[in-house]
Amino acid sequence: MPNWELKGCCKDDQVAFLVTVGVYMLAILALWRTFVITPFKLITVFLHEASHAIACKLTCGQVEGMQVHANEGGVTQTRGGVYWIILPAGYLGSSFWGMVFILASTNLLTARIAAGCFGVALLIVLFVAKNWTLRGLCIGFIIFLAVIWILQEMTKVRILRYVILFMGVMNSLFSVYDIYDDLISRKINSSDAEKFAEVCPCPCNGAAWGVIWGMISFIFLGAAMYLGLVILS
Repeated sequence: MPNWELKGCCKDDQVAFLVTVGVYMLAILALWRTFVITPFKLITVFLHEASHAIACKLTCGQVEGMQVHANEGGVTQTRGGVYWIILPAGYLGSSFWGMVFILASTNLLTARIAAGCFGVALLIVLFVAKNWTLRGLCIGFIIFLAVIWILQEMTKVRILRYVILFMGVMNSLFSVYDIYDDLISRKINSSDAEKFAEVCPCPCNGAAWGVIWGMISFIFLGAAMYLGLVILS
């Protein structure tokens, strides 16, 4: 039975999980403006755009192309679909995938599944990418994941779970930062939140939706931490 009350917390695995997440957060913040973190920021942008694309396909639309730019921007060209579902899917989707990666890291089997599915997703997007930054990102991370997988399976350097956890923490932090930077601290008329405010009948502007989406992103992060502890208990 799942230990929903977290009785007896925290055991060695749970302490290691919390400490690792904390160390990752500090390292990411310390290296935020450096090139070391840039590829992982671009992966978060990739997941943001991929979430738009998934929402489009799930609402019977057509994805005409995706781009990720070196300046940490991106765009997904869609036709059809349900606009008010597609628009928030980017920011909330990257937060959701951050939670999924964090939870997947708690077990080697699920970490393998996450790495394999992510590799397949990168391979699929490689063929619909509309610019070389996204193509290079897909190729680079396919190679990166393949190397990590080989190290995991054929050597004593077993770091797959830690890599998946890092990607989860990175996605969770960057999505919250992205929401604040793009939607709350300044007004960008072309932002997803401003467009959503135009199609949503609720009396909220883009900044208000940014706050709401930011709160949901924090909920995803909190849920990831709680459920991770439950799984490890």
